[in-house]
Amino acid sequence: MTTLGLSAHDLLTTTRSVRKRLDFDRPVDDDLIRECLEYAVQAPSGSNSQGWRFIVVTDEEKKAGLADLYRRGWDLYTSMSVSAGALAEGEADERAAQQLRVMGSASYLAQNMHRVPAMLIPCLPGRIDGSTMGAASSLASIIPSTWSFMLAARERGLGTCWTTIHLMFEEEASELLGIPYESVSQVALITIGHTIGTDFKPAGREGGAAAVTSWNGWD
Repeated sequence: MTTLGLSAHDLLTTTRSVRKRLDFDRPVDDDLIRECLEYAVQAPSGSNSQGWRFIVVTDEEKKAGLADLYRRGWDLYTSMSVSAGALAEGEADERAAQQLRVMGSASYLAQNMHRVPAMLIPCLPGRIDGSTMGAASSLASIIPSTWSFMLAARERGLGTCWTTIHLMFEEEASELLGIPYESVSQVALITIGHTIGTDFKPAGREGGAAAVTSWNGWD
């Protein structure tokens, strides 16, 4: 597979959550997904457990079932105070506009979720511990590997988006995919598709890293 030849700088600054620029009509070759997953399993994991499991979903009926769960969750999410739309209230004009664009983009994906060419469900063994340390340790064994997958996908002209809305109905999703719910936790649903164009730009981040970084303590 021909890659885009992005520099490390460009790869790390232009791997975006792709929603409106997914090509719903172009299939993604299974071997291309397998290639990206080889990068995923090179990521570090807690205690070198390598406990990651990935479920690739390309079956039309199963994608439709997951999309139905996602839309049910989306309807609930949009009424919550943590939604991007709610967070736009009270923000400065530019920030509010950005939040509303995110909400519109996410709504578009929810409406078209069933059309996504492929989905990736990262999973972990066991139910995730509710303690801070337990949860952080567990998630540290799957999030880096999934991000490596997403970076590899970007380099190959694929767009991805990390979503968690379907987890409101995780048990139903487990039944749909044959995942043993009592002993395996789903972590996300990553949408996958070729992008319409490959020219993505760095995102605007108010104040940059300096605005959210403290040295030697909280201030």
